[in-house]
Amino acid sequence: MSIRVQHLTKTFGNQKALDQISFEADKGEILGFLGPNGAGKSTTMKIITGYLPPSEGEVEVCGLDVNEKVGEVKSRVGYLPEHNPLYLEMYVREYLSFIGNVHGLKGKKLSERVDDMISMCGLTREQNKKIEALSKGYRQRVGLAQALIHDPEVLVLDEPTTGLDPNQIVEIRELIKKSSESKTVIFSSHIMQEVQALCDRVVVIDQGKIVADDKIDQLKSEKVEVVSIILEFDTAIDTEELKAIDGVISAEGLEANKYLVKATTDRDIRPLLFDLASAKGYKLLGMQQQEVTMENIFQELTKSKS
Repeated sequence: MSIRVQHLTKTFGNQKALDQISFEADKGEILGFLGPNGAGKSTTMKIITGYLPPSEGEVEVCGLDVNEKVGEVKSRVGYLPEHNPLYLEMYVREYLSFIGNVHGLKGKKLSERVDDMISMCGLTREQNKKIEALSKGYRQRVGLAQALIHDPEVLVLDEPTTGLDPNQIVEIRELIKKSSESKTVIFSSHIMQEVQALCDRVVVIDQGKIVADDKIDQLKSEKVEVVSIILEFDTAIDTEELKAIDGVISAEGLEANKYLVKATTDRDIRPLLFDLASAKGYKLLGMQQQEVTMENIFQELTKSKS
């Protein structure tokens, strides 16, 4: 395993930020790391990258104990924090050369690596600009380039798409996908569409504890307890008739003879809805069961504690 976290606990005074969390991530995997604000995501990432010591537990990166060999761990990890810490007065190429030098790259190898990162991260036209003159999207590209400059085995990205416009988000997403082909990536985001697009597996943390660790498809089938169905009839109907169906939790009218029905996942109620329409002589013009999304999963897993 590239990353192994066992019984990790972190306290700040009387506050327990992390409470005995454990998970693993392997090479070639993009692991989504999710949770509400204050859940402990950034704290976990800082411990994995060696920038914050744990209070209890064990963390291994590429087989190295973070407590005992923090310098070696940092050399194998690329880290983009939530607040991208760039030297704004430096030029893009100058900054990447500086970071590469910090990681021990020199001479021709350093120059070639900087060229590769500028090309890969789409910074060719901006390479001779000061970082302070760049848009947020391009600053994020620079942040990703510095995290990759030393070709790390593990990439830790904390909210890398926060504040970006839709086009910039797509661009950063593609960069992450490309860079993950030979690396282990831990990706934290509040944008659930990004998680669904990038990750096969997610770890959800809430109030310092892991509440889910599984593949997205498995979470969809196991963790979501309510489905939503939109119905359209040729005429207005009484929502009480819908509520009377076994398994229906709620029913409400929308516009133009449309209705939103929420039901448990214990059974498929769609045949019962057809039966109702047939028995009452209603013409059912449409029925659409809404897709279970990461937003649904996230809400189900954290709603009782939010």
